[in-house]
Amino acid sequence: MPSPRIPPESRAEAPASNLTEWTVSELSAALKRTVEDAYGFVRVRGEVSGFRGASPSGHCYFRLKDDRAVIEGVIWKGVYGRMRVKPEEGLDVIATGKLTTFPGSSKYQIVIDSLEPAGVGALMKLLEERKKKLAAEGLFDEARKQLIPFLPEVIGVVTSPTGAVIRDILHRLSDRFPRHVLVWPVRVQGEASAAEVAAAIEGFNNLPEGGAIPRPDLIIVARGGGSLEDLWSFNEEIVVRAAAASMIPLISAVGHETDVTLIDFASDKRAPTPTAAAEMAVPVRVELLQTLNGLASRNLACMQRGMERLKRELTMLSRALPKDILAEPRQRLDTLAERLPRALRANAHVHHTQYTRVATRLAPQLLINTFERRKERYTSLNQRLKASLLANAQAHHARIERARERVTAFGERSRRATLALLKLHHTRIERAERLLAAFSYREVLKRGFALVRDEAGQPVRAAAQVVAGAALDIEFADGRLAVTAGGASVVMRETVVTETTVVEVVPKPPSKPKKSRDEGGGGQGSLFG
Repeated sequence: MPSPRIPPESRAEAPASNLTEWTVSELSAALKRTVEDAYGFVRVRGEVSGFRGASPSGHCYFRLKDDRAVIEGVIWKGVYGRMRVKPEEGLDVIATGKLTTFPGSSKYQIVIDSLEPAGVGALMKLLEERKKKLAAEGLFDEARKQLIPFLPEVIGVVTSPTGAVIRDILHRLSDRFPRHVLVWPVRVQGEASAAEVAAAIEGFNNLPEGGAIPRPDLIIVARGGGSLEDLWSFNEEIVVRAAAASMIPLISAVGHETDVTLIDFASDKRAPTPTAAAEMAVPVRVELLQTLNGLASRNLACMQRGMERLKRELTMLSRALPKDILAEPRQRLDTLAERLPRALRANAHVHHTQYTRVATRLAPQLLINTFERRKERYTSLNQRLKASLLANAQAHHARIERARERVTAFGERSRRATLALLKLHHTRIERAERLLAAFSYREVLKRGFALVRDEAGQPVRAAAQVVAGAALDIEFADGRLAVTAGGASVVMRETVVTETTVVEVVPKPPSKPKKSRDEGGGGQGSLFG
């Protein structure tokens, strides 16, 4: 804990050695407590400077300045998302927040909880800048606006369900032309108002065609009059973009005639009042019926006048035609009518003659002869077919027999070749077996030699490899001996393994060998001498 502070008037008199020592962290913490305790929450008016949008972490850092001083400002991520008025470069605002310090850079700052424009002038400036920005994006272009339907079946209204606006709209629609109305209730004022209005416009557009809830043919966004601050929700970018993106024609009816919001520029039609929006949405039914009746009467009158005119023209044309213009065609028709019966009788006589000529040729005997000839022909063809089928079957049978004989011959040749090949391989294997047996070391052992191995089972090829006391294994042709190498002599343990007996023999040390009569000076001697 730091020591009590020394009053400024006594510091000059106190010796330097008696001054309290502070660490940088202690001094920063003391300053932080002093600032936060002395000021707490404050309201600061200034111009936003150095604002570049939210950082990657979501927090916002900028400065508030006037003509003589600058203070750092911070808006945390959660607070920034809930703000109705966002900071913008050059905007004159009133910031409410907590004054604190940042020890990391030895500066004081204000942690902002809310922002509001500093007066109507600031709001108008913000409105103009936002209008220019959205206009530059093409959201207000006339080319992208849609036509309002003449008589919509379903009308969607985005407004407050408890205000007088919805009653005015429903009353005017019922007077002019009753329609099916869907009301999407929203708050038309406050921080959450803009998000609700934008969600309502998008919700109407997302309704499917032919669903349980009918999709509107027209949307009306309506609100009563109010101040610029009251109508500010309809100047938010989220509402303007939702209105511009609506695929359903949209009428904006926000405020009175003198009230202008940004949604009026993005909508397809602007109405000065909500009542005027209802009048734009539908025509007057009585006037429409009168207009239709008038058009029907005019249409009937035009048809009657046209028929009278055509009748007069026909009469005038008939008078202009010569009286005997049809005399020659009428005479030609009478002549042809007189000639028609004779021509019909002549034609029938010609056809009867042709029929008689053909009938005489179709006598019963002729039919019988034709049938007999056809029968004989079919019989001959049947016999030829049977002979051809029999010959074909015999040829195939002979071909099959020849193929069977060839297969049998090939099989016999294959069997003989296989036996010969097996015999050849058997002979080669026997020869290799005899050769392997001849090369085996066991054949060498049968000739009187022995194989010496050490404890690891490796062959011992020289006496220099054997040390005293080493265990050796000696293999003969008829058995194996386990021995121990000594100095001058070798102690040998012999193990003879038979089917039922194991005999261990320990031979005596070898004595000097005696020469026999038959041995010369070059006897074999002891194996271990």
